[in-house]
Amino acid sequence: MSTSDLQVQIFQHIKSKLPSHLSMVDEIAQVLDVSTDSAYRRIRGEKPLSLEEVYKLCVRYSLSLDNLLNLKSDAFMFKGNFVNPHAFKYDEYLSNIMQQVKYMNGFKQKSMTYLAKDIPIFHHYHFREIAAFKYYFWMKNILQHPDFATKKFKLDDYPDEYYELSKKALSYYNQLDSEEMWNIESINSTLRQIDYYYDSNIFSNSDEIYVLYDAAEKLISHLEYQATEGYKFSVDDLKKPLGRYQMYFNEILILEGNLLVTLDGTKMAFLIHNVLNFLQTNDVRFCDNMYEHIQNLKRKSTLISTVSERERSRFFKYLRQRIEHRKQNIKMKASL
Repeated sequence: MSTSDLQVQIFQHIKSKLPSHLSMVDEIAQVLDVSTDSAYRRIRGEKPLSLEEVYKLCVRYSLSLDNLLNLKSDAFMFKGNFVNPHAFKYDEYLSNIMQQVKYMNGFKQKSMTYLAKDIPIFHHYHFREIAAFKYYFWMKNILQHPDFATKKFKLDDYPDEYYELSKKALSYYNQLDSEEMWNIESINSTLRQIDYYYDSNIFSNSDEIYVLYDAAEKLISHLEYQATEGYKFSVDDLKKPLGRYQMYFNEILILEGNLLVTLDGTKMAFLIHNVLNFLQTNDVRFCDNMYEHIQNLKRKSTLISTVSERERSRFFKYLRQRIEHRKQNIKMKASL
């Protein structure tokens, strides 16, 4: 492959990654810190890219030179950041999530597949109580933030600005066409966390555990409504359908909690690790492999949105029974 051919391919790949409302020449000028005229000349192939410029473009747009040059390699290029417990700011974390899904909505065709090991993060934001609990759990147990070392859980302590940011992220997510694959265990980790806090006397007010269980039941009802209708809805407006919603029930596998996004035909994979961290890649081989894995999971799962009413009813009934069982256990403990 000639240098000029490689340069053409680089800009073709970049163009495929950009939302339609963004100007590629302005993007290139900004990344390379050159004028728009100089950017145009590079895009048209009139001026060759330097090695440093190729590096900048590959880093900015997650391009793999191995793929561009058709080199066989066992390596995959990912990007991501580690959450630093000492410098972590939850509002910045929420803003990053919001910006990611806002970026996805800039494309004409956009869809997301979510393999739900736990309740998908966006669903935490339907109800303030669940958002507040997850925030506390992450800060105390995952990040071990010193401000939460002896702090008890209280619903009213969740800042309004965090809830507003999370609702914005949810509003962008609701506009995406989505597939979610669940199994019975997808809700259990959250329920176990609630139970653990009750047994450890971490609730400031023990009655708030019932408030959390009630919020979990409301979330289940909302998800069931979306699955029945085949669309996402805001809990504040059940008459306005948003992005398409497909829900699958897998009875035999524990899912990974990963995501695959497709934007105007280009795939992007997100791997969740250590709860709050993620790795992102646009590597074609990796994303295609993940896509095939998802198709295989679908074949071994039951579509319970819009169809399979009996299976859908059985799945959500089981989730409600899990919550009711826990509520009864709490009442028994309280009576002793």
